[in-house]
Amino acid sequence: MRKPLSLLLSNIEGFWLLAIITFFTIIITKTPRCNLVEKYSNKQKAPLPPGPKPWPIVGNLPEMLANKPAHKWIHNLMKEMNTQIACIRLGNTYVIPVTCPTIATLFLREQDATFASRSLTMCTDLVSSGYSTTILVPFGDQWKKMKKILTNDLLSPHKHLWLHDKRTEEADNLVFYVYNKSKDVNAAGGGLVNIRSVARHYCGNVIRKIVFNTRYFGKGRTDGGPGFEEVEHLDSIFVLLKYVYAFSISDYIPCLSGLDLDGHQKKVKEALRIIKKYHDPIIQDRVKQQNDARKVDEEDWLDILISLKDTTNHSSLTSEEINAQIIELMIATVDNPSNAFEWALAEMINQPKLLQQATEELDNVVGKERLVQESDIPKLNYVKACAREAFRLHPMAPFNPPHVSMRDATVGNYFIPKGSHVILSRQELGRNKNVWNKPYKFKPKRHLKGDGSNVLTEPNLKFISFSTGRRGCPGVMLGTTMTVMVFARLLHSFTWSAPPNVSRINLSESNDDIALAEPLVAVAKPRLAPHL
Repeated sequence: MRKPLSLLLSNIEGFWLLAIITFFTIIITKTPRCNLVEKYSNKQKAPLPPGPKPWPIVGNLPEMLANKPAHKWIHNLMKEMNTQIACIRLGNTYVIPVTCPTIATLFLREQDATFASRSLTMCTDLVSSGYSTTILVPFGDQWKKMKKILTNDLLSPHKHLWLHDKRTEEADNLVFYVYNKSKDVNAAGGGLVNIRSVARHYCGNVIRKIVFNTRYFGKGRTDGGPGFEEVEHLDSIFVLLKYVYAFSISDYIPCLSGLDLDGHQKKVKEALRIIKKYHDPIIQDRVKQQNDARKVDEEDWLDILISLKDTTNHSSLTSEEINAQIIELMIATVDNPSNAFEWALAEMINQPKLLQQATEELDNVVGKERLVQESDIPKLNYVKACAREAFRLHPMAPFNPPHVSMRDATVGNYFIPKGSHVILSRQELGRNKNVWNKPYKFKPKRHLKGDGSNVLTEPNLKFISFSTGRRGCPGVMLGTTMTVMVFARLLHSFTWSAPPNVSRINLSESNDDIALAEPLVAVAKPRLAPHL
């Protein structure tokens, strides 16, 4: 499976990587943190999953760098090898991609305890302030401590109900803002709405409101849209999302981390600087208010995090833990609902009957004399089916966060060494032709159940919405609510169509990731009474 060396050297990053590796070979072989992969031949009773033959020391890093983006190279490699589980060695690390739901459940259900850790990367270290948070943190006491706080103190059913009005306020603002955009006669063509921007800023507004009890960092805008501060803040959050598990060279050859060969470290640090520019003053002022006893009532998640006490009546969390956990909560909240709605609406505009079915359900359940409320969600089965189909066919990222093996294991007759990074393919699980009929067809009705009990989770990993197991998302209730509300509010309140002179929405994926190649722009026309 090796490619000719001349082809690899034609890629500048591959060239520099090989040149640097040649220079550092002696150092690498003598430095403990850069030791070569352990030899398992005397231990293993089963073979490793199939994969390309690795180069000495660097493994398959040169091939990965010569065939960017990495997720496309991995998926194409697996298709060429006709396998649904593979073993790719990157530097000193075995990376195990999985595209089969049955195999995926072996990892996250039958042997969940073995694969409950996380990888150590440059970006996750920076974002989590040295692994002081929850999602990005390896298995251990810190993870247990923070997960308990998230589950019991921030994301419990009681706290979800407590924050209901804040979420509703942002759902109302969403409709208000899009209504203003739809009536903007000065815009080119009139009524054009950038769906990606609208959906992402709705998600950003919700998480800012429940964390900081504010929509705006600055003065705000009278039309309900984001100001400069909110745009800069949200853009920085999406920078972190882009690089958080981005197959960085230094993550697999740590002794090269100081060189920042791919430039990820610089971009992540700059994004964190911008985010903290907005967060730090609020957090510092709130801590001072509580210390001075000027703030008694809890209004948001920040108040809760600051007020938590241990058994000795001291603060349970350090300021570093609070800061880092808030950033992690934000990157975990903004992308899934917004990506799902953008893709779903693009697909539905191209299939108008789907839009009609969704609006008919909304009119039957809600009517046209009021706006959709969270209490309507249990009855909106077709709307939830549309969201599930978007998660299935158009996930937010190619892979889920790595599940790191804490010990040697045998899974599906394959040997998985301790320290392996198991990455489930969000993209290919949902498009597996052995599971889904016409997998590339956007068909919401495939998710409708006769008992009407549609939910957005998928425990059997036929696709991934919120993952499952010990490292599954603890915010399923919040994520589900945000997703269904952005779908329901915008499908109920407006009719949607392609822009003038566009007969069909282009559904091409981006070359760099699996988002729409171009942000969806659509024409919105109000379908409810203006006073709503």
